[in-house]
Amino acid sequence: MSYIKSRKTSPAKASKYPALAGTAALTMLTGATLGYPAPLLAQQNQATAPDSAVTLPSITAIGDNDANPFKPTTLSSPKFTQPIVDTTQTVIVVPQEVIRQQQATTLTDAMRNVAGAGTFYAGENGATSTGDTIYMRGFDTSNSIYVDGIRDTSAVTRDMFNIDSVEVVKGPSGSDFGRSAPAGSINLTTKLPTLENSFNASLSAGTADMARSTIDWNERLGDSSAFRLNLMGNKSGVSGRDVVDNQRWGVAPSLAFGLGKPTTVYIDYLHVKQNNIPDGWVPTIGLPTFRGTSKTAAWTKALANAPRVDSSNFYGTLSDHNNSTTDAFTVRVEHKFTPDTVLRNTTRWSQTKQDYLISSFMFSPDPSSTSGPSLLGNPSDPSSWTMTRSANVRDSVNKILTNQTNLTTKFNTGGIKHTISTGVELIREEQTLYNHTVVLPAVNIYSPNSNVWAISDSGRLNSNTGKTDTVAGYLFDTIDLTDRWQVNGGMRLDHYSTDYDGFSTATAAPLDLSKSGNLATWKLGTLYRVAPNGNVYFNYGVSQQPPGGSNFALTAASPTANSANGVNLAPQKARSMELGTKWEVFDKRLLVSAALFRTEIENNIQLQDDGTYAQTGRQRVQGLEFGATGQITDRWSVIGGYTYQNATTSDTNSFNAGGGSGLAYTPRHALSLWSTYRVNNDFTVGGGARYVGVMSKGKDPASVTPVSTNPYWVFDAMASYQVTRNVGLQLNVYNIFNKDYVASINKSGYRYSPGLSRSAVLTANISF
Repeated sequence: MSYIKSRKTSPAKASKYPALAGTAALTMLTGATLGYPAPLLAQQNQATAPDSAVTLPSITAIGDNDANPFKPTTLSSPKFTQPIVDTTQTVIVVPQEVIRQQQATTLTDAMRNVAGAGTFYAGENGATSTGDTIYMRGFDTSNSIYVDGIRDTSAVTRDMFNIDSVEVVKGPSGSDFGRSAPAGSINLTTKLPTLENSFNASLSAGTADMARSTIDWNERLGDSSAFRLNLMGNKSGVSGRDVVDNQRWGVAPSLAFGLGKPTTVYIDYLHVKQNNIPDGWVPTIGLPTFRGTSKTAAWTKALANAPRVDSSNFYGTLSDHNNSTTDAFTVRVEHKFTPDTVLRNTTRWSQTKQDYLISSFMFSPDPSSTSGPSLLGNPSDPSSWTMTRSANVRDSVNKILTNQTNLTTKFNTGGIKHTISTGVELIREEQTLYNHTVVLPAVNIYSPNSNVWAISDSGRLNSNTGKTDTVAGYLFDTIDLTDRWQVNGGMRLDHYSTDYDGFSTATAAPLDLSKSGNLATWKLGTLYRVAPNGNVYFNYGVSQQPPGGSNFALTAASPTANSANGVNLAPQKARSMELGTKWEVFDKRLLVSAALFRTEIENNIQLQDDGTYAQTGRQRVQGLEFGATGQITDRWSVIGGYTYQNATTSDTNSFNAGGGSGLAYTPRHALSLWSTYRVNNDFTVGGGARYVGVMSKGKDPASVTPVSTNPYWVFDAMASYQVTRNVGLQLNVYNIFNKDYVASINKSGYRYSPGLSRSAVLTANISF
């Protein structure tokens, strides 16, 4: 009998699928409705309808995650050599079981399980954020998103159809991944082939014209090889919003050779196509805390009594679109010299093409204002109020080619145990951005007309191209001094070289810029085991970001220091520390944690009163965090956390909250909780709650905007029933009390993203 340690929780399946042809036909019918490529569906239908039965040896799946899918025990990256309970940082893993129970289809959905992390920021004044714009512990973490430990620089919405789990490590991540956000990192682990035959499909339908289908098929090809195929098609509106639409499909085949052997090879490919009607959000006029001041008394009075804008209004045009294509090819090789010495090498090439036009807007009732478009109309007649639309345009190609080599090993020096993780990384990143000039018609604030086209679109005028080459080396060592005391530390050195070729719209002249330098990052931690099931720890780390931020702002570089993206600026440094404790309770079924943390950034780029930039700003976020994940009983599972964040900044001229010492987009209190109870082998019920405290906008000259957003609670629920051995039904209801809230707000507070209204999804899960 063969044994494996599986990343999946379903039992071993026979190779013969008696109902597979019908399932494939149903999926093809759904796919045709969603607009999937017919050849892909035909190939999938043929591949999943075997002509004859194949008898395979029985397989037993073992491992902690099978018995307790809410409580993963380790992280996927070889840079983290210790179990999660002994990792000296706050770690939250959103496992596959939680993703499935919540029907979380995007990374943004999955991140709702992480208290204090979310898409709180709706963009700069003239730009609207797209994709997974995640803020965590007060800082933008969007450029610290990784897939299997490799940086993902795309600004798209990431679908979960090929994702096994989402790993969130809070605190210093510079020594783990190089340049990164000071708040931590987000790593998505992809589904890999196993020696377990299985077929899982889902068909979902819901409110807001939601329809979705997925297939996850794993087939054992021999004693040590396997094939896995994941397919996805999705079409949905957005609950509570008019016109907005999301359509995407994806395919992810993968092969594995040498499973269970000393040398294992994984080869996988990902292709995702998206065609969306994007959301430019809603004016904040009439929201609680909305304030309006103007040099004219009539406008000041009118704005003070202005009615709230309908949160379902769409302010885009027929020209609005957000289309993207993502391709990624990965080869992973793993060789075990001994059980304690493993060499890994990963090579990935990926490319994301993105083309979008999103109608954006600002408004000012001050006739003399030069900071943005004016609010026009008769102050005493709100139905006449109009504002200028501005076009937020992106036409870009992002590429990344990387090779990572890692060696992990264990050895003793005297009576001291060492666990080493060391490696070298080679990375080339390229980005090309094509410039457009687009003119949009004005729009009525209370009765927007979206059945219009852009007045003009210049097409591609010129392009900006950036290329960054990085060579990095790192070394981590975890030392067991005694059975109770453990010390861990590591450092990383990155050498980067950036070249930028572009066109300056200010000088109407080409730009040819370059920048190179070194970034040294490190962290040091210590752990004391108070008991066999609990410990206390302390961690301190330093991370850095080069000029332009963690993505080098390749297509926004400037040759002068009078720019937030100036190539002559020094790296921004962040220092983080954390004092915490972790305990495995209830027979080690549940992991609970608590931590005090502080992150400080120096050399922060600060806008001065004279309009120049200087690196004099300092930002600090400190607070307290609690977490719990796992099972309270064999039937009762939970994942949740609470965070208190006190965020301050010395930057009183630009991006702080309301001009005081607070940091924008950072709720002081945040809570996330999801829990399910298995009533019997067939019936499971569950629910969740999320709380986000007050959020304040950034300070700038905008006086006609809300000062802050109100706190809110949102509650969700689910129930699932296994109808037969192979078919189960699941119902999810989101925002069951239909709470009206502000999910995110832009820098100046001109526009906001309404939270999703009450919605429901019914899913049929089919497995063999």
